[in-house]
Amino acid sequence: MKRLGVLALAVLSVAGAAGGASAQAPIESELALITPVSKFIHDAALKAFADYAKERWGVAVKVSAIPAGTPVAYGRVVEWKGRPEVDIFWGGESALFEKLAEQRLLAKLELAAELWDSIPASLGKPRPIPLKDKDGFWVGTALEPYGLVYHPKKLQRLGVPELREWDDLLHPKLRGEVAQCAPTRSSSSNATYEVILSMLGEEKGWDWLKKLAQNTGHFTARSRDVPTVVAKGEYAAGFAVPSYMAFEEKLAGFDLKFVAPRNAFVTPEPMAILAGARNPRAARAFIEFLLTERGQKVFMERGLFPITPKYKVQGAPGSTAEMAVEFTGGVRSYFAGDVSNVYDEAAAQKRSDGLKTKFRSEIEAVWKKP
Repeated sequence: MKRLGVLALAVLSVAGAAGGASAQAPIESELALITPVSKFIHDAALKAFADYAKERWGVAVKVSAIPAGTPVAYGRVVEWKGRPEVDIFWGGESALFEKLAEQRLLAKLELAAELWDSIPASLGKPRPIPLKDKDGFWVGTALEPYGLVYHPKKLQRLGVPELREWDDLLHPKLRGEVAQCAPTRSSSSNATYEVILSMLGEEKGWDWLKKLAQNTGHFTARSRDVPTVVAKGEYAAGFAVPSYMAFEEKLAGFDLKFVAPRNAFVTPEPMAILAGARNPRAARAFIEFLLTERGQKVFMERGLFPITPKYKVQGAPGSTAEMAVEFTGGVRSYFAGDVSNVYDEAAAQKRSDGLKTKFRSEIEAVWKKP
């Protein structure tokens, strides 16, 4: 009996030690996210993190992503009601992240203080763009302008000067030559519409957007399809975001240029951990990794810009980093100069549903291909 008792204690001791070791595991071995950010970006970020996790902790993390446009991704998070199928929501307008936080569908990040503090609270004037949530529910990961892409040779054939400002899209020779994605399907289009309305006011702004619709020859299913149809010369110009296929098309050898007009929105590509996430430690480690120099380089080599002032896009001559600088107009850091911004976060959040409803009824419902 005595021997059996000792054996039982030994078994319990081993079991307890095993349980303690499991509880102390640095991160889980899986990580999943839902994102509108292009495969070009999210695949690279997930692979870099998996390599890092293996090096640092010896953990082989199985990574995966559900690609979805921002409105769709947001809707899925709401539908999950705190029992999400993924751990992280990444990309789009920060106004949507604020709405998710209000619904208690996000978990507090609780990131390492030095990383959190390295990111300024905001960027731009006269309307500062928030780069992180004051309550700690989301954080920006990289900076990226929303602007215009155009096909230089097609513009030349049409007799249209290369684009520089928003009004250039209204050139009469561009009738039927503009491609765009409806704000009902694209967060980036929604933010760009907000910029136009903020610059011109409601009445003049909607008049401008209706004039743009008259020049629009195609509404794409996704915003990332706009640079693809422009790169192929099917259309001459359109709204675009560099990492949503535009820079990829340039790397693939297509004749495509990008310009960010004055007051173009700059997104911080927000990221948040979902409340009820199955792998919260891996999610937090992933976000912290992306904010390190190694993580930021993943973005800087793919047409995005650092979220902190201490890094700048820099690479060897001919590198993808230097090509990204050239493609986006010579910018190396958005902290190096003044950023003009009229996008109002609070107004965008309040106007979001109304903007989409008005667009459906006054533009989509009556639009006819020129």
